[in-house]
Amino acid sequence: MVKEIEIEGKIYYECGVCSLDYAEREWAEKCDQWCSAHQSCNLEVIGHAVGAMGKIKEEIKE
Repeated sequence: MVKEIEIEGKIYYECGVCSLDYAEREWAEKCDQWCSAHQSCNLEVIGHAVGAMGKIKEEIKE
């Protein structure tokens, strides 16, 4: 299930399986579906990721 995450007023969408974050819900949903069905990552999908929750928080602090 895709989760919404708000960081400094911006909404990100997180794959419920692998925890990668996306700027668009559509890509997070595709990632979640792929991860759930295949227990692996799809390079085409993760190419649209903006990072992982911890990574985004680190970038904001810098």
